[in-house]
Amino acid sequence: MLNNDSIVALATASGTGAIAIIRVSGQDAISIVNTVFKSIKNKDLTKQKSHTLHLGHIVDETKTLDQVLVSVFKGPNSYTGENTVEISCHGSTYIQQQIIQLLLRKGCRMADAGEFTLRAFLNGKLDLSQAEAVADLISSDNEASHQIAMQQMRGGFSNEIAKLREELLNFASLIELELDFAEEDVEFADRSQFNELINRIEFVLKRLVDSFAVGNVIKNGIPVAIVGEPNVGKSTLLNALLNEERAIVSDIAGTTRDTIEDELTIGGIGFRFIDTAGIRDTQDVVESIGIKKTFEKIEQAQVILYLVDGCQLSVDGKLDNLLVEINRTQNQYPQKPILILINKKDLLSDKLLHTIETKLATNNQQLATLFISAKQNVGVEELKNQLLSFVNTGALRNNETIITNTRHYDSLLKALEEIQKVKFGLETSLSSDLMALDIKEALYHFGMITGQVTNDELLGNIFANFCIGK
Repeated sequence: MLNNDSIVALATASGTGAIAIIRVSGQDAISIVNTVFKSIKNKDLTKQKSHTLHLGHIVDETKTLDQVLVSVFKGPNSYTGENTVEISCHGSTYIQQQIIQLLLRKGCRMADAGEFTLRAFLNGKLDLSQAEAVADLISSDNEASHQIAMQQMRGGFSNEIAKLREELLNFASLIELELDFAEEDVEFADRSQFNELINRIEFVLKRLVDSFAVGNVIKNGIPVAIVGEPNVGKSTLLNALLNEERAIVSDIAGTTRDTIEDELTIGGIGFRFIDTAGIRDTQDVVESIGIKKTFEKIEQAQVILYLVDGCQLSVDGKLDNLLVEINRTQNQYPQKPILILINKKDLLSDKLLHTIETKLATNNQQLATLFISAKQNVGVEELKNQLLSFVNTGALRNNETIITNTRHYDSLLKALEEIQKVKFGLETSLSSDLMALDIKEALYHFGMITGQVTNDELLGNIFANFCIGK
């Protein structure tokens, strides 16, 4: 799959900017760029040391296209492991295209999506999980996702997997050796040491698998549904959280007919807030569609903010009805954190506040409750802190490995299944030939994570999601 031709692409974002970088990689990359580069000191790029910078001009025959700074990286000591040149030119889109077209005429071809990183993987500069972390790093939009991607790029996850795989491979070799001497009935693999290794691998795999629940929501943003009856202040709360007039606010019930979504980073964690249509019985066809979408968004949400108009709770029976509705919601979504928000705190008397607090504490001790005023921005910061408490960020603070990639999660689950089969085989004195099959399957799934086992289809799927130039 590895091509030796030279590829070129714009490495910076497309469009006009102060500076643009055009990247060229391949066996002939330096010599190709040398044919169009005129150094101000008449340097020959092919004779320059690696990791050096050179000022000059890109020239198309007699036409000067731009004054540029050229960076030379000689393989294997480059990102791709090949000869690589980066041309820093002025950010005009015209200049960018003129230089790229000139290099294409000189023998380069346009790089495919992710081809530079693919070459880095194929040349052994990165393993597959590190290569995938490059894409995650580029797309990271908050501190937590950035931290996870950086950790994976440094090889923390893949190094751990590679070490376990190597130890398991050593025992697999001893098991295979036993099969060669089956008639002598000898054991080369120390079963007590092998059992200790299997227990250790099982522990690590379970920890990594469990981390996916946190990692996946951190990577994609934690969806939070703001629900409640019409006109209780859901849109006002969304605007207060985002500190902008994102949703239309009106005294008319049923103003929000569709879900409105926006994102906010709190404490380095991305949250995706969803303002939903008020839940009530209605004959309005459009509003009914919005209410149906509300329940769909509740299903998708990781956290539910149940907003209540505190002023309405002074009406006889209204507080009791609220408790019934809260219990119903909790029973319907037992796995989702539910935060009860009593809105319009600034308008509530001390007596009503005490009554609400007492009754909620008595009937819903396990549910978090917060009094706020979305309009006056009271309690909004406490709400943000409460949302952070729902997220297990201890692993981030302790710099533990967190899995965010669905492909890795799937391979880890399959590897864990095979390791548990091996463990069962050890406990029941299963024959070496049957255990060897389970060990091979576990090794296969380990290899799928780091790229020691791969195929063109897998690589195509992974790198197709990369941006051009990376």
